Amino acid sequence: MIINILHPFIPAVLKPHARLVQQWNKFFVIACLVAIFIDPLFFFLLTVQQDHNCIVLDLPLTTTLVIFRTVTDLIYFLHMLLQFRIAYVAPESRVVGAGDFVFHPKKIALHYLRGYFFIDLFIVLPLPQIIVLVILPDYVGSSGANYAKSLLRATLLLQYIPKLFRFLPLLAGQSPTGFIFESAWANFVINLLTFILAGHVVGSCWYLLGLQRVNKCLEEACNNSQQRSCNDFIDCGHGEKIAKFSSDPEWQSWLYNENATACFVTNGTFSYGIYNQAVSLTTMSSIVTRYVYSLFWGFQQISTLAGNQVPSYFVWEVLFTMGIIGLGLLLFALLIGNMQNFLQALGKRRLDLQLRRRDVEHWMRHRRLPEELRRKVRASERFNWSVTQGVDEEILMKDLPEDVQREIRHHLFKFIKKVRIFALIEDPVLDVICERIRQSIYIQGSRILNVGEPVENMIFIVRGKLESIGEDSTVFPLSEGDVFGEELLTWCLEHSSMNKDGRRISIPAPGQRLLSNRIVKCLTNVEAFSLRAADLEEVTTRFSRLMRNPRVQRAIRYESPYWRTISAYRIQVAWRYRKKRLT
Repeated sequence: MIINILHPFIPAVLKPHARLVQQWNKFFVIACLVAIFIDPLFFFLLTVQQDHNCIVLDLPLTTTLVIFRTVTDLIYFLHMLLQFRIAYVAPESRVVGAGDFVFHPKKIALHYLRGYFFIDLFIVLPLPQIIVLVILPDYVGSSGANYAKSLLRATLLLQYIPKLFRFLPLLAGQSPTGFIFESAWANFVINLLTFILAGHVVGSCWYLLGLQRVNKCLEEACNNSQQRSCNDFIDCGHGEKIAKFSSDPEWQSWLYNENATACFVTNGTFSYGIYNQAVSLTTMSSIVTRYVYSLFWGFQQISTLAGNQVPSYFVWEVLFTMGIIGLGLLLFALLIGNMQNFLQALGKRRLDLQLRRRDVEHWMRHRRLPEELRRKVRASERFNWSVTQGVDEEILMKDLPEDVQREIRHHLFKFIKKVRIFALIEDPVLDVICERIRQSIYIQGSRILNVGEPVENMIFIVRGKLESIGEDSTVFPLSEGDVFGEELLTWCLEHSSMNKDGRRISIPAPGQRLLSNRIVKCLTNVEAFSLRAADLEEVTTRFSRLMRNPRVQRAIRYESPYWRTISAYRIQVAWRYRKKRLT
């Protein structure tokens, strides 16, 4: 009955690549980052009151951390529930291809239960909250308070290790379905935050271990004083126990105990080793001061591999120093290396440009090019790099699926529809044309066509200004959206033929070439796309019937500056001939 009521609220099985899952993963990574930052802050709940030779628990900070820890645990619990509704790839199906998704709810549940479910369950258990809210209040102000605090520290560390094991792959930007953050800047920020996290953990542990050493010193002072109640005096609870202790006759003796007050002198009889600075830090009442300085100490030791620290003979202190050295080496090998690669990648294009220019200069010197020609080569290289940014689009698109390539070409070459010649041509023909169009770049002053030279390309202007100069010195301006070399299309149509069934098609002999009757010169730097004569012949051969459409033919002759010039020339000749006959 209950299952039937809750069934409408249970989401369907989702693919790992679904948009909802990807958005949740990004949110969950941020929540994980907050969670692993919160746990070490529990170490700052304890502080030392030097005037009373005792350790107190910060109640307002305790309440705040418990609330934040509960919220992050709730988010992680929701993530656990979501794992029961996310499909997974069957391992046996990965032999060929990317594998098949399993959508059966029971199989998904069994897969998660056999995997990380129990680790996640241990992570999400509210053990620190229970200890802080239930166990600690019963032992505050008694000799058993130290055991309760030790239990809290042990619980935090035991939960923190599997939490790092589960969270660090996510913080690295990866999930079982691929990358969570695909942006390079996002991964850079994640690497930087991971380094900050390492300093945060090291600094917090240093503060905690320093506090334990102070506590150890006070316990030894208590044992040497032979006072009965001094073990209770070491723990002042939330600070309210001090008034209760004042009525005890041994309290004044404890306040002025020489061994207890000597615990706060770094060069005293008790050896603190690397915790010398932590001794005075634990007596600070400001949580900001204690945390910021501990964070600074963590950064400093990771960056220097604890090179400026000399530990005492205390075994755990030596092991902690060795752990800092190992962690620093690991971070330099992984995180700092990744950040360095990212920073180098930012300047990779600039370095490629410098290497390219150096090779070009070396080649021009080797070939002894004249200075004017060198100037044109340099201008062409600069303009070419500013347009392409050093990226070869052909290689980039080669590995993409064919339908994606087709859509990209439609986006890049959508200006073709603005040309009236191609506005009348059907989409299949345009697809074939777009597959064969190549990017072309010309610098200011370049001559693309000269009188008497073969017309090799049909060129579509994307950006820039040109001028077309005919044999009779007629100047026709060309700009964005215009086409020149379009006489090549008509020439290909006129020199192709097919039989009645449309199967046998003949193309012009190799020796036949269309010669230009005009000059086309660049007035500015020009970006364009070109269609080679061989590709145009192939298009007119494959789609000869479509290209011979009378509407297409009229558009070609109406829009073409070449045909306009020829028409004007023939009209003038006919008019002069008629006028001569009339006179």
